[in-house]
Amino acid sequence: MYPNTLHTEKQPPRLEVSHLTVSFGGLTAVDDVSFEVRPGEVVALIGPNGAGKTTVFNAICGLVRLRGAIALDGRAAPRRTARLTTRGLSRTLQGLGLFASLSVRDNVRIPVVGSTDADAIIAAQLDALDLTGLAERPVAALAYPDRKRVALARALVSGPSMLLLDEPAGGLGPDDIEALAATVRRVADAGCSVLLVEHHVDFVMGIADRIVVLDFGRIIAHGTPDEVRRDRRVEEAYLGIRVDGAEGAVA
Repeated sequence: MYPNTLHTEKQPPRLEVSHLTVSFGGLTAVDDVSFEVRPGEVVALIGPNGAGKTTVFNAICGLVRLRGAIALDGRAAPRRTARLTTRGLSRTLQGLGLFASLSVRDNVRIPVVGSTDADAIIAAQLDALDLTGLAERPVAALAYPDRKRVALARALVSGPSMLLLDEPAGGLGPDDIEALAATVRRVADAGCSVLLVEHHVDFVMGIADRIVVLDFGRIIAHGTPDEVRRDRRVEEAYLGIRVDGAEGAVA
C-alpha cells in the first residue's frame, strides 16, 4: 500500500485513493491501488501500456464503477463527473477533446461561461500559456503543440485545486516539453495539486515530487524520482527482464 501521510500532515491530502479496484467482466484492470496527492504536489502515475493508469484517472473522474474509496480534501469525491468541477478538479484528455471549429478563446471559455469577470480570467490564462496571439484562430488551424496548450488552458481557466493531466508531454518536442514542465511547476507552486499520467520518463523524473509505478494494475514501486529510478522492479516492468544483483535504473 502506498504510504499514507494523512496523520502527519496539517492538511488532508488533496486527493486520496484508497484500495481502488476496477474490473471489467473477468479482468481486473486496477487491483487494490492506494496513493495520495498532497496540496501543491506533483505526483506522476507511470507504467507500461495496459498497466491501468488511465483506468485510475477514469475512476477518479467517476467514469467507471469501482470498489474502494476516493476522497478530495478529506471528503468523498462525487461519483458524477459534472459535480467534480465544483470540488476543484479539472482534467485534460489524451485526445484533447477540443472543438475544432471554435476559436482558441471560445474553447477556453467553455468552463467559465457565465462566470463573473470571465473575459479577464480567460485573457489571463491565454497570456500565461502564450496563446494570446492565437486567441481568435480556430483550433483546427493550429499545430498540435498549440492545441495541447489550448487544452491545458481550458483545464486551468476554472482555477482548479486538483489537476489531472493525461499524457501531457505526448507528441511534443524538447522545447515544448521544457515549457510544459515550467507551467506544471508554476501551477503546483501556486498551490494546485497535479496528478499526471505520462510515458515520457525524462519529463516525469524532472517534474514529479513523487512517482507511483503501476504494472498489471498493481503498485510495484513508489517514492521520489531517485528512489523509483533505483528500483529493480521498475526496470523489470519496463524492459520485461529480471534484474539480479546490482540495482537497476530507469533510463
